[in-house]
Amino acid sequence: MLTLLHLLSSVALLVWGTHIVRTGIMRVYGANLRRVLSDSVEKKPLAFVSGIGVTALVQSSNATALLVTSFVAQGLVGLAPALVIMLGADVGTALMARVLTFDLSWLSPLLILIGVFLFLSRKQMRIGQIGRVLIGLGLIVLALELIVAAATPITQAAGVKVLFSSLTGDVMLDALTGALFAIVSYSSLAAVLLTATLTASGVISLKVALCLVMIPLAGPMATLCERLIVDVAADDPRMRPRHLDASALDTPTLALANAARETLRMGDVVEHMMILQREVLHGKQGVDKEVRRLDDDVDVLYTAIKLYLAQIQKEDLGEEDSRRWAEIIEMALNLEQAGDIIERMAGDVGAKSHAARRAFSTEGLAELDGLHERLIGNLRLGLSVFLSGDVTSAKRLRRSKHRFRILDRRYAHAHVDRLHQQNVQSIETSSLHLGLLGDMKRLNSLFCAVAYNVLDQDAKDDDRDWEDTPSTL
Repeated sequence: MLTLLHLLSSVALLVWGTHIVRTGIMRVYGANLRRVLSDSVEKKPLAFVSGIGVTALVQSSNATALLVTSFVAQGLVGLAPALVIMLGADVGTALMARVLTFDLSWLSPLLILIGVFLFLSRKQMRIGQIGRVLIGLGLIVLALELIVAAATPITQAAGVKVLFSSLTGDVMLDALTGALFAIVSYSSLAAVLLTATLTASGVISLKVALCLVMIPLAGPMATLCERLIVDVAADDPRMRPRHLDASALDTPTLALANAARETLRMGDVVEHMMILQREVLHGKQGVDKEVRRLDDDVDVLYTAIKLYLAQIQKEDLGEEDSRRWAEIIEMALNLEQAGDIIERMAGDVGAKSHAARRAFSTEGLAELDGLHERLIGNLRLGLSVFLSGDVTSAKRLRRSKHRFRILDRRYAHAHVDRLHQQNVQSIETSSLHLGLLGDMKRLNSLFCAVAYNVLDQDAKDDDRDWEDTPSTL
């Protein structure tokens, strides 16, 4: 019984080691891995090689599958190239399994020692996550040694020989057993390593370990899958998040990318609300109800993003990922507040202008239209800065914010001048007009806040580079 416990604990250590390596690599190179896969889909040989390389790096074909699946779901990758990448991922798993079955007993303590030192001393930095990867590799090598040691006495037991002998010859049973262990361990690499180790120990035969099948053509397989799997359109897709994949939470880089995409979707809804708000200003009836409905969509998406980000363990995030986490939640919050303001603006115009049959003056409406156009432009530029983090665009957004505030103040003074001139329309809509100017100013601040995050980080990076520069004095 104690021997069986040792074997099971060794298998658990193997699974844990592959998990640590996968998460460490994804946190350091997750964005680059996505770029490699997305750039390699044009040619099937290159897609196959990229599948091998990414899987060998992250120690998991499951992580590669998550990346490819997200591309297919977004329509960025066809199904046939995605299947080719996954075939390469299977080969990558086999290659890493071959490397890790060599006699590397001297390597395990070295990797763990170096990895622990790097991780504890630089936990929130990239080098700390590389230390995490080294710890995982050391645990994998150690687990393989323990599995061999624990499996040796088991092979002498008659009952065990009878159990494993039942696998020999039945191809379907062999494949089902391997698939079941891969599902339980969430690592096909762990399943392959365990199988190879048990084969080397004589527990199972080589025939059972291989179970070779011919690789089907990717094209016909993709056609078959497309016929079997039919997408069912949701009744109201705007009310549901599309990109918040719960299976990506184990790899924070992917999870943050998903949350960022959903936040951009929030921005699209807010932009639609702004466009409808302009129709409300021009007297179109009933549009304010659609604005309220869209604000409900914004609230749904904000809640989903907030709860999704809350499931990511912040203490395990690196410095860059922690900063991105904060940027996403702040941007989502700003968009949610902007939606509330736009809804209130539409309601105020409907209640105070349309119901009382009062219209803005020609000059006042032109001024509101001008500010409205600038707001939409700042929203679009703010979403671009949020996505790219480009410093030049952030500076342009900051300048645009200041120009908007100057223009808003100028239009407020112009409205007061019209009041002095006894403009009847300006007098009747004065409180509404000035209230809209104040709301637009708040919207502008919310849309442009992302610029200061990017510029502040750029300034910190410059200071850090200056401190690292050796003095010539």
